[in-house]
Amino acid sequence: MKRREFITLLGGAAAAWPLAARAQQTERIRRIGVLMPFAENDLDAQASITAFRQALQMLGWTDGRVRIDYRWGGGEPERISAYASELVGLKPDVILVITALALQPLLQETRSIPIVFTQIADPVGSGFVASLAHPGGNVTGFASAEFSMYGKSLEMLKEVAPEVARVAVLLNLEQAPQAGMWRAIEAAAASFRVQVTAADVRDSAEIERAIDSFASESNGGLIVLPNVPTIVHRGLIIALAARHRLPAVYPIRQFVTDGGLISYGPHTVDQYRQAAGYVDHILRGEKPADLPVQQPTKFELAINLKTAKALGLEVPPALLTRADEVIE
Repeated sequence: MKRREFITLLGGAAAAWPLAARAQQTERIRRIGVLMPFAENDLDAQASITAFRQALQMLGWTDGRVRIDYRWGGGEPERISAYASELVGLKPDVILVITALALQPLLQETRSIPIVFTQIADPVGSGFVASLAHPGGNVTGFASAEFSMYGKSLEMLKEVAPEVARVAVLLNLEQAPQAGMWRAIEAAAASFRVQVTAADVRDSAEIERAIDSFASESNGGLIVLPNVPTIVHRGLIIALAARHRLPAVYPIRQFVTDGGLISYGPHTVDQYRQAAGYVDHILRGEKPADLPVQQPTKFELAINLKTAKALGLEVPPALLTRADEVIE
């Protein structure tokens, strides 16, 4: 290469470098809001958020390209509502929200900022989206389960504790999907010759009163539905079930790793990873209205044999074979 050509090439490259550097520096940092209804010190919630953040990074949304603003509601509806308003005021490009308890106040604040949800049952019946295939508004995401699976919780309870004749169902009827879950359990009760009672609870005091009162009679068991109060106060529920020797079926595996008997439900951490994919689509220009709501594809059955032994229960081999996780 001639000296003049080399100098010309070098000069052109040198001129291009500042342009590339300036383009990188002027790229707008995208902003993601995250509204978590749980406490910030909840280790399982933190693990889920870590999975979400790692999935985002794998999609190219690393520090310097994106900023994430977290708000933790601690299970308190007023605090969650205040944080919903605060996050909307930050004008993020997209918001990740967990559970109906957090989505409801968020939708009162905005119908324009894109929202991706997880852990919500029946988003159509609850009025959050127009349909699963065509959400139609500023909201889409990942449903937690079909109502029919909650009837299966009753089946599992009878399978591990055949003597159970009375079942208290811990739920929160302020959250619209809970009524559908309750109806599925109620419909299944007759075939298992079980009397079911709805225990509508919203805080630790109501949970303790409901379980203590129910446990005053024999042959009882519990089914715990997924909602913010039951997840936030899972330690209390597990302790009360142990104190009153009540076999219980829970909605997510965290209950079992914390000492509960059995859990059956969708793989929640997997939904956070999937949610990162939808956030990526939105940050690249797609609209929530065009992203179909996804139903869960992974379900987990977890069993704590130590708890079963403490309750004097023999877990059937067929149930153990189906389990994804067995804690001994």
